[in-house]
Amino acid sequence: MLWIKAFHIIAMVCWFAGLFYLPRLFVYHASTEDQAGKDRFHIMERKLYRGIMNPSMMVTVILGLAMLIPNWEFYKSMGWMHVKLTLVAILIGYHIYCGKLMRRFATDDNHKSHVFYRWFNEFPVLILLGVVILVVVRPF
Repeated sequence: MLWIKAFHIIAMVCWFAGLFYLPRLFVYHASTEDQAGKDRFHIMERKLYRGIMNPSMMVTVILGLAMLIPNWEFYKSMGWMHVKLTLVAILIGYHIYCGKLMRRFATDDNHKSHVFYRWFNEFPVLILLGVVILVVVRPF
């Protein structure tokens, strides 16, 4: 079980690296005027999303479930776990929304400013804070 937990944490760190970096690319992409720059950001965004973020998210979720399901009787009465799972579900929604934004950039259909993406970029930090505090402190 400790090996599963170790690889779950490694995958989560990789996933969050992408969740922090992709919206930062959106900030720069939204400010770019020339087509060559836009094309370069599109390639970077696509490779990050498909090559790092998607696999990392899937491994994080699969390994999390591999630890959770056999121990559900233990965890089902713990409020912190329910809150954590809710935050993970929200994070998956954020991840999917990032993919939607990436596809909009790919078709030059972005209607949001770099300022929006600067604020958007901060959201996963809040989720990370919540998840780590819940797992370590277990306040409920």
